[in-house]
Amino acid sequence: MILLSAPVDYLPIAMMFVVAMGFVLSTMVATHLLGPNRKSKVKLETFECGIEPQGNSRMPFSIKYFLIAILFVLFDVEVIFMYPWAVNFRSMGVTGLLEMFLFMGILVLGLIYIIRKGALKWE
Repeated sequence: MILLSAPVDYLPIAMMFVVAMGFVLSTMVATHLLGPNRKSKVKLETFECGIEPQGNSRMPFSIKYFLIAILFVLFDVEVIFMYPWAVNFRSMGVTGLLEMFLFMGILVLGLIYIIRKGALKWE
């Protein structure tokens, strides 16, 4: 028997969304209207954990930070694909095992490629 859901079944979710957005918007408006609005040179100065700021905050820095972050996310997301495989390992049989070996092989080839290109060398 197939159960079909009617649009009215989603009414509690829609109501919860409206209440949550209403709370967020009313809180933001209330803080701007009720909060203090005193600006001074000291208040608008950059704060860096008690250390006096030095230099320009708009200084460019190495693209290596972004590259390492992207590579981390790329290889970290691949682990997410391994979880369903591990849960269904027995039901997938030898075919699932071979497919996972192929998947891991492609990942290892990608890792070898970025190592040879020097993407992980920190200077």
